[in-house]
Amino acid sequence: MKIGLIGNPNVGKSLIFSHLTGIGVEVSNYPGTTVDIRSGVSCINYTSVEITDLPGIYSLDGESDEERLVRDLVLTNSFDVLVVVLDAVHLERNLYLLLQVLEHHIPLIAVLNMADEAEKLGIHIDTKALSKITGVPVLLTSATLGKNIADIIPVAKERATTGTYQVAYDRHIEAAVRTLMRVSDNGPTRVQSLLALQGIGTDATLLEAAKTISGEMDEEHRMPVSSILAGNRHHAASEIKQRIVTKTPGKETFGLDNWLLKPFPGIPLMVGILLSMLLAVFFIGSFFEELIVEAFEIWVLAPLAAASLDPLVYEILFSFIIAIQAGLGIAFPFVFTFYLLMSVVEDTGYMSRIAFLADRIMHRFGLHGQAIIPMVLGLGCNVPAIMAIRQIGTKRERHIAAFLITMVPCSARTVIIAGIVSVFIGIYAAISIYLIILALILLTGLVLSKVTPGTQLGMVLEVPPLRVPSLVMVLKKAWINIREFLYIAMPLLMVSSVFLGLLGFYGVLTVMENATAPVVHDILGLPPFASTALLFGILRKEMAFETLVVLAGTANLPEVMTNIQLYIFALVSTLFVPCVSTIAVLYREQGLKTAALISLYTVFLGFTAGAVFHWLSLQGLLF
Repeated sequence: MKIGLIGNPNVGKSLIFSHLTGIGVEVSNYPGTTVDIRSGVSCINYTSVEITDLPGIYSLDGESDEERLVRDLVLTNSFDVLVVVLDAVHLERNLYLLLQVLEHHIPLIAVLNMADEAEKLGIHIDTKALSKITGVPVLLTSATLGKNIADIIPVAKERATTGTYQVAYDRHIEAAVRTLMRVSDNGPTRVQSLLALQGIGTDATLLEAAKTISGEMDEEHRMPVSSILAGNRHHAASEIKQRIVTKTPGKETFGLDNWLLKPFPGIPLMVGILLSMLLAVFFIGSFFEELIVEAFEIWVLAPLAAASLDPLVYEILFSFIIAIQAGLGIAFPFVFTFYLLMSVVEDTGYMSRIAFLADRIMHRFGLHGQAIIPMVLGLGCNVPAIMAIRQIGTKRERHIAAFLITMVPCSARTVIIAGIVSVFIGIYAAISIYLIILALILLTGLVLSKVTPGTQLGMVLEVPPLRVPSLVMVLKKAWINIREFLYIAMPLLMVSSVFLGLLGFYGVLTVMENATAPVVHDILGLPPFASTALLFGILRKEMAFETLVVLAGTANLPEVMTNIQLYIFALVSTLFVPCVSTIAVLYREQGLKTAALISLYTVFLGFTAGAVFHWLSLQGLLF
C-alpha cells in the first residue's frame, strides 16, 4: 500500500512523516527533477505501508517545480491513499488544497494538525461536520505532542474514500467544463477539463479547445480563468469554515512577530541570529575538525608514513586516507552542525521570518528571501549550503543560488585569508578581500538574474506560529540530511582524491605545473610553485596554504614572496575552483553541466581578479 502525505508548507507534515517512519527513510530527487522526495516504510498489522512525504505546496495548479511534481503524481494515481494534512489554526487557507484534491477522486483522509495550538487560540473545529460535508474521514492531531498520530495509517487503510464534495463554479466555468468533457469519445474527466482551462495537460486537442473557450471567458470576465477558479474555491473554503469553526477567547501570546517581522528591529535581530549561527557552525565545526584531523595525523598518517610500503601503494592509501580525513575532519563537523542549527531554525518557525525580511533584497538578484539562509551559512561550509538550495522554489533560482554560494568564502577559505593576508600583510588587507568577493557575488547575481532563462515566481509565504522544537525531531532531521552527505559526497571525494594522487605519482601534476607556470608567473605574477598549491587547493581549500608553505620551504612566506604576491595568491585561491567536496555535491544536486560551468567560471573569475591586481601592482598602484 502506498500513502502520500500532501499539504501546505509549515503544517507539520514532515513531523508527522517522521513519527510514522522513524529515521529509516530515503531522500531522493524524483526522476527528471531536483525536487526532494522523502519516503519510508511503516508496518501495521504485519502489512508494509510505503509512505511518501510530498513537497509542501499551496495549490495543484501552480507552476513551481514542487507544484508540477505533486500535480503529476496525483494525476497519475501514484498513491493508493492521500493523507491531506491541514493546519487547524489556518484552516480556511488549507481547505483550498483539500478542495482541489477532492476533485481528483482519489481515496483520501483529512488530518487537522496543530490541534494543541488551535486550542490555545480558542479555535474549536467540528470534525464530524467537516467529515459530513466533504465525505472523507477527518482526524484531529498534534504532531508535536504525538496526539492521534498512530491512528493515521489505520484510518487511511480502512476508511479512506474519494469524498462527495464538489465546488460549485461560476456558471460559465461549469458550461465550459461540460463542453470540454465532450471533446473526444473517451471524454476527459472534470478535473482534466478544469486544468485544461488553465493551460495544463498533455492532450493537444483538449488544450486547443480549452484555449479558445478560456480566451472568450477572459475577455468577458476581464480576468483569467485561473482567477475565477481560485475565487470560487476560496469562497467555498470560507463557507465550509464558517459552518465548522467556532472561536472563543484564547490565551494571550506575547507579540514577538511585532519585533521579528518589521524592518526594525527585525533586520538587526535577523543579522544577529544569522551571525550567531555562523559563529556556532564555525567554532563547533572547527573544534571537532581539529580533534579529528589531529587524530588522523597521529594514529593513521604517521604509522602509514613509517611503514615500508611500495610507493604506488603508499600513494593510493595516502590519497584515500586524506580524502576520509577531509570529509570527516573538514566537511562533516560543519555539515552536521549546520543541519542541527537549520533544523532548530525550521522547527521554531523562524525560517519563514528570515525569508520574509530578506525577500525584497534577494529579488534584485533573481532569488527569493529563503536563499539567504544557505548563502550565509556557506560561510561555514559550501557543501551543506549547496545541499540546502533544494528548498528554493524553481530550477532557475537554484541555478543562480548554486553559482553565488560557490563564491562565498567558506571557513577553509577563511583559513587562507587569515593565515596569509591577515598575518603577513594586515587585517585591513584581509577585510578588503572579503569586500572584493562580496562585490563579485553581487555583480554575478545581477548578471545571472538577467541572463538565466526561466520565470521568477512570486513568493507566497505562510508565516507559521513560533514553536519550541522537539529535540528528537531535530536530531532525526539532522541525521537524515547528514546521511546523504556520508553516502553520496564521501565516496565521490575518495575517488577524486585517489585520482589526483595518481596524477601526482605519475608526474602528470608536474607536467601541469610546467604548463601553467607561464600563466601563473606572467599573468598573476606568482612563483611557478604556486600553481601546484592552487591545484592541491581543489582537494581541500586550506591545502593551498599548507602546500604553499611546504613548497616554499618556510612558514615565513614573506621570505620568498612579496606582499602583493601573497595577496594575489590568497585572492585567486579563494575565488578559484571550489573544493572537491563542493564540486561533488554540485554534480549531485545540479548535474554535470552546472558543476562544470561553475568550475570554469570560478577559474576565470579567480585568474581575472589576480591578473587585474598584478597589473595594478606593475603600475605602482598597490602596496
